[in-house]
Amino acid sequence: MGTEASVPMEIKKMEKEAIRIRWQDGHESTYSNAYLREQCQCASCVDEWSGTKRISPDQIPKDIESTEIKAVGRYAVSIHWSDGHNTGIYPFDHLKRICPCSVCQAASPA
Repeated sequence: MGTEASVPMEIKKMEKEAIRIRWQDGHESTYSNAYLREQCQCASCVDEWSGTKRISPDQIPKDIESTEIKAVGRYAVSIHWSDGHNTGIYPFDHLKRICPCSVCQAASPA
């Protein structure tokens, strides 16, 4: 289970191009749909044995949209995408760790 900082207070689609999460610690993360789709960790997108990505950014449609966002217990969300992909589960701690904002990127280990 994630820390208090990794608990979202709100998850919202931002128009057609992004998803915004407001975290319990007050931080807000905005993920472009293409970035978030590329970060999927399901077995179709990442080899379970080697950890090698099976999907590259050029395989993701530039106009990809989330079609459905559903809670998975109290630890993750499932996002269905307009390219038909719907098997990914995005744990909250993973979403917090991959926040693309400059503050979070500067704080992450190189």
